[in-house]
Amino acid sequence: GIGNHAFNLALHLAHQKYKVKVIADQRSTHGKEELVFDSKQPFDIVRIKRYDLRILMYLKRIQKTYASLKQAQCVIATGKFSLWNVAALSQFRKIKTLAVVHGTEVNFKSFLLKKSIDLSLKKMNTIVAVSNYTKSLISHLNVEVVVIPNGIDLSQWNNDIKTKIKLNGNPVLTTVGRVSSRKGQLNVIQQLPELIKQFPDIHYHCIGIPSEAEAFKAAAKQLNVDAHVTFHGKLEFDVLKQSLLATDVFVMMSSESKSGDVEGFGIAILEANALGIPAIGAKGCGIEDAINSGSSGILIEVNSSEAFCNGMSQILQNTSKFKSGALSWANAHDWSSIIKRYEELL
Repeated sequence: GIGNHAFNLALHLAHQKYKVKVIADQRSTHGKEELVFDSKQPFDIVRIKRYDLRILMYLKRIQKTYASLKQAQCVIATGKFSLWNVAALSQFRKIKTLAVVHGTEVNFKSFLLKKSIDLSLKKMNTIVAVSNYTKSLISHLNVEVVVIPNGIDLSQWNNDIKTKIKLNGNPVLTTVGRVSSRKGQLNVIQQLPELIKQFPDIHYHCIGIPSEAEAFKAAAKQLNVDAHVTFHGKLEFDVLKQSLLATDVFVMMSSESKSGDVEGFGIAILEANALGIPAIGAKGCGIEDAINSGSSGILIEVNSSEAFCNGMSQILQNTSKFKSGALSWANAHDWSSIIKRYEELL
């Protein structure tokens, strides 16, 4: 999500001949993976060494950011700590600031956390939200917010797969993303009993880190739909593409988690669209901006089995129309187009 967006923003700014420096945490223990990855990028990356004591990493990030502000004309903050960090440091050094907000970082349930983000955003020169839904989460600030949707790199999501695979089911439903309350796999599982009445051979495939998979498997068993659900875990990129190409309808029925974690956009929907796979997604979250309803897919109320069944029928009866709509919608979100909208703000 946020990391993918930050990487593509840096990459495509570098392609536009901007001199870009990214300050990011080291995630692996020894940093060898990052060294290999960083050396291949057309922009500079400053890694914050991993410490068991997290506060040391925060202090290092503040120090590195402050030192880098001397040479920068503009600093882009994305992610909650970056918002605090840049807002605070910009008070000591006059520099243009741009915040990118995704969703969860502006939807904390804690009053103090929420207030701290609000104060940080008010100090920014420019605020970009990745969806109209995310923009609505900060409407109380009464500040100007520009909506620029998430983008995808179409060169990665082309249909260059030589070997096709077949997934169980007819029709095949697929969700790609961490198996969690936010991504909404459980919402789909809970609607399978009704979907099976209309589509007896339907099968739901969940691809992604299996964080809450055991709990969702138990729910599927309780509903007696476990034979219609498969959890694949995280897949290699080529296998992921093969799986999407074997999919009839991509689904993302996201809902807000208890901690306030929300779907700010739903980039995986565009990735499926780029392969010609239409999507059904939930209203009431950032997914509303990720689906061109009636063309690239269908937007429905998250708990409406009737709307889900109708959406499925509509797509399956008009496959060529929705495939064409999905491809066009994905093309409109290529980073080569999205980056121009960021350039206008720099």
